[in-house]
Amino acid sequence: MKKIIISGLIFSVILAFFISPFASIFPDGLEKFAMNHKFLDISEGKDIFKAPFADYEFTFIKNPVLKGSMAGLTGVLFVYGIIYWFGKILLAKKTK
Repeated sequence: MKKIIISGLIFSVILAFFISPFASIFPDGLEKFAMNHKFLDISEGKDIFKAPFADYEFTFIKNPVLKGSMAGLTGVLFVYGIIYWFGKILLAKKTK
């Protein structure tokens, strides 16, 4: 089981790092819906907090390909970490 999880993580990391630069520059479904219903411009300029990687890129990295790759890699590792932690909690409760 651990080999499958580790293999999946490695595959996801490679995929996120090398495929992220090819992500579409067009708006996603939620953003497109907001544009079509004319409430996207209302929320612009009223940031509650600064997103860590807005538009799926690290703004402090100058290389346009690397900034998207690093954001994809970070996202995969973040999600994996949360799922791993949540799984540990569930397994601990199950064994009690």
